[in-house]
Amino acid sequence: MFDSVLVANRGEIAVRVIRTVQRMGLRAVAVHSEADAGARHVRLADEALAIGPAAPAESYLDIDRVLGAVRESGAQAVHPGYGFLAEHAGFARAVLAAGCTWVGPAPESIEAMGDKIAARNAMSDAGVPVAPGTRRAVSDVDDAVAEADAVGYPMMVKAAAGGGGIGMAVVADAQGLRDAFETARTRAVRFFGSPSILLERFVPAAHHVEVQIIGLADGVVLALGERDCSVQRRHQKVAEETPSPCVDDRLRASMSAAAVRAGEAVGYRGVGTVEFLVDTADTGHFYFLEMNTRLQVEHPITELVTGLDLVEEQLLVAAGEPATFGNSPPLPTGHALEMRVYAEDPRRFLPSPGTIRRWEEPSGEGIRVDAGYGEGDTVTPYYDPLMAKLCVWGQDRSLVLRRAREAVGAFVIEGPKNNLPFFLELLDDPGFARGTYDTGLVGRLRS
Repeated sequence: MFDSVLVANRGEIAVRVIRTVQRMGLRAVAVHSEADAGARHVRLADEALAIGPAAPAESYLDIDRVLGAVRESGAQAVHPGYGFLAEHAGFARAVLAAGCTWVGPAPESIEAMGDKIAARNAMSDAGVPVAPGTRRAVSDVDDAVAEADAVGYPMMVKAAAGGGGIGMAVVADAQGLRDAFETARTRAVRFFGSPSILLERFVPAAHHVEVQIIGLADGVVLALGERDCSVQRRHQKVAEETPSPCVDDRLRASMSAAAVRAGEAVGYRGVGTVEFLVDTADTGHFYFLEMNTRLQVEHPITELVTGLDLVEEQLLVAAGEPATFGNSPPLPTGHALEMRVYAEDPRRFLPSPGTIRRWEEPSGEGIRVDAGYGEGDTVTPYYDPLMAKLCVWGQDRSLVLRRAREAVGAFVIEGPKNNLPFFLELLDDPGFARGTYDTGLVGRLRS
């Protein structure tokens, strides 16, 4: 086992990783931009190094600056968190070339899943269900219309590279496709450096369900249960729960087996997530969306129902050591819900940076708060405005919903606008309360 870990990230995920690193008796090294010099993750780490200006491209996304911090600190391993360089195969290779341990899957696995079209084709070849769509990149609008006519509408237009819902649009006909195509392509170039577009049949009234997998050091790939991520705004998740209210035991077994096949197909090692769309009109049908070759934002709810520390498991696999559970993961117990607390307008979901004047976290049985901020800290406009993740566990879903209402009501944040009022709306929504919601829920709440 290595003795020190550099966390190449910031905010709540850096705080969360640092806590596990230190609990395991390892030295935790933080990096920070000029804007984050006084940030919580910097204060918590055993050592912290500055890596550049506020702009991510000149700090957290600058591979040479991050590697410089690795050399200066003498860190023996690098944990990328999520976002920034977490799914950058070139960064993973550079870490390995520097003689450090990369806490993540092999660069080849990252590359295999990094392009949505290549990933779809690989999954289809491995027997994982995929929605009807294109097997090649589309970069011309007339070509896109011809492909869409063959696949059928409604159609999802999405950037072939990258993730996070960026560059996605749903179209109902050829004119809608023509209107959306150039915008999607422009955003794909801006955010991911590639104009390639994927066309895929859109599944209306779908659940977005992901399966947590772990590839062990000995090559075995296991599934650790599913999470429902259907509460989304602008195709970006805002609340997640486990188990999914739309998944029965038969579907769970099928999806878990498909997720394991997906991991095996790319020789996956470490923690990852295989994402699916479940057709609520026919819950026997599910389709591969993408694979996230990193730790997910919503991993705490899997930890709450399994009792595992997924960051610890990542570190053990990276070190070539057995998982804490051997080859028999614990069965999930109870139910858990995560709500992402953002510094944003709760009506329009626009970022709302500012200094936090008051911060009081809820506590009590079944309550977990993973926060990157606290009273006196400033949410800057340079980064994602996620401040904390409010997670709730209970023996059953009804208890979780009751505890969640109490926890949201007890969470006090003054300063930046935040989306806690939205979660009160969500918890009061009859469809969400019944578990019959789908990916269109937030749109209906805001219509």
